[in-house]
Amino acid sequence: MAREKTRIRNEIRALRFHHGEMTQQELADRIGVSRQTVVAIEQAKYSPTLELAFRIAQVFERPLQEVFWMEEE
Repeated sequence: MAREKTRIRNEIRALRFHHGEMTQQELADRIGVSRQTVVAIEQAKYSPTLELAFRIAQVFERPLQEVFWMEEE
């Protein structure tokens, strides 16, 4: 029986927009990663570590589950 693939989805782009149109670079600087990492996370091409996910949620002052969720493909 094949296991369904899951992907971590997020609201980072919308949250950046609602936080004064924060740039990807500004978010990257605040969480200690490169802009390319933020791009990959936003596009669901890279799943952040739990620690990084919490840091991102903290920046936006939102609970983790409002920023990230799992979606089955």
